[in-house]
Amino acid sequence: MRIALYQPDIAGNVGTILRTAACLGVAVDIIEPCGFPFSDRKLKRAGMDYAAAANVTRHADWAAFHESLPGRLALLTVTGGTALPAAKFESDDVLLLGSESAGVPEDVHAAADLRVRIPMREGFRSLNVAVAAGIAVSEALRQNGEWPE
Repeated sequence: MRIALYQPDIAGNVGTILRTAACLGVAVDIIEPCGFPFSDRKLKRAGMDYAAAANVTRHADWAAFHESLPGRLALLTVTGGTALPAAKFESDDVLLLGSESAGVPEDVHAAADLRVRIPMREGFRSLNVAVAAGIAVSEALRQNGEWPE
């Protein structure tokens, strides 16, 4: 199980995701360019000392990431056709989240094997990307019996 971030904009969100990933034993892929310097202190503050323990792979661009994809690509998107409770995750899935400002472009959307949305109450359009990552990876780990002991 992996979390991938497509051209993230906000250092604090990346730091929070790295912290979550380190705690849960999930690897993270960062698809560059990022909207901030990767050494940003907001990233460090949000990730605390946990971020250093995260298994992070940085990719120069979408093509480099896509070439190295180890399993299915599960895109988290507000336009996803499969609601999270109905999604069937596999242990080698990569859960992709788009940038906070723009999501992912159509070619990336089209490359996804699974498009998942987190159901929300009517009138609400999206969750914070770090919160969405935590919700989705938790469900994927639960389904595959991969919660850390």
